[in-house]
Amino acid sequence: MLDTVLKGCTVLDLTQNVAGPFATQILADFGAEVIKIERVGKGDDTRAWSPIGDDGRSATFSALNRNKQSICVDTSTLEGQDLLRRLAADCDILVHSLKPGSAEKAGLGADELRAANPKLVYCAISAFGQNGPLRSLPGYDPLIQAFGGIMSVTGHDGDEPVRAGVSIVDLGTGIWAALGVLAAMLNRTRTGEGCTVEASLLDTGIGWMSIVISSYLVSGQVQKRLGSGVAMAAPYEVYHCKDGYVFIAAGNDRLFGCVCRGLGCMHLTEDPRFADNPSRVANRAALKEALQHSTLAMDGEEIVSRLRAEGAPCSLINDVSQIVNDPQVDAVGLLETLPGTGGQVVGLPIRAEGQRAPARSAPPDLGADTDRIISGLGVDEAQMSRLRDSGIIG
Repeated sequence: MLDTVLKGCTVLDLTQNVAGPFATQILADFGAEVIKIERVGKGDDTRAWSPIGDDGRSATFSALNRNKQSICVDTSTLEGQDLLRRLAADCDILVHSLKPGSAEKAGLGADELRAANPKLVYCAISAFGQNGPLRSLPGYDPLIQAFGGIMSVTGHDGDEPVRAGVSIVDLGTGIWAALGVLAAMLNRTRTGEGCTVEASLLDTGIGWMSIVISSYLVSGQVQKRLGSGVAMAAPYEVYHCKDGYVFIAAGNDRLFGCVCRGLGCMHLTEDPRFADNPSRVANRAALKEALQHSTLAMDGEEIVSRLRAEGAPCSLINDVSQIVNDPQVDAVGLLETLPGTGGQVVGLPIRAEGQRAPARSAPPDLGADTDRIISGLGVDEAQMSRLRDSGIIG
């Protein structure tokens, strides 16, 4: 069902790296025909990112570009820009991650393209947004984690700032962009008109800080780094155990009782310092010391078994090798095999009617679809040869 949501829709994809390709992969998983525009002879930067798989594709490129087609066009040339305008005239959606203002200079701005194709949903992804003094600056995931405050609340107090270990800003921006496009497409079914959608790394980074910012606006207190913990609840962090670490979370008083029962320390529920969540937060250090007295006497597997039996949220600290072989991950079918390659990637993290959208095709070889798609514009063989020889297409 999910892979038919956008069936019959064509997406012109002028993005590279992570955020934009993740957005267009979501659209591709939903059934859209995605035409990925790449640089002649080089392609998306992530094609060269390490590690490279046995199929010759980088792991990053494979993770972000399934179910797409690839054509190579030199977008810095007038003829290349004209080819893109002709493609956009017959597309439903265009997504780009060009620096603000550069699409307009190339004749690929929303106003010009939507004048020729009023139904076009036009999505612009940027680092700092389309307005403001920083609009023209480049930006990457960790840069926005620094700028937007995420690094200020990540890691342990007293240590140097660290980024979140995964690209939460890039991937989050891809999700917001795809969500905006889907909303615009839904609106188009009612109005018959497309619209312009904007997403940025900055918007996403600040969005992920919404609870921290709200807490500051209410309390006036700047949140410190709490390691694995959170400012709003306790116990809600990593605890040492006999053979490593375990994460324990109790978001309410009932679950705190479950934790204490599972760890054999019910006396802590009678301690006035831990009577309710505000008290536990205020006495976080004493609470951690008390609970760790119990966890240090057991190994992680025993703790998890005992706490799960009581209904208390907990987990071992798994690494990637453990996660990809975990029976729960296998049961929900999160890993899928790319057709024709044997390689595995993480699938679309949504199911409908119990099914995920399948990988219909592996990430494309560079320029694999150039001839077919460009010739579909009415470009004859002689023109194709000239464009290829001049490096305008590849």
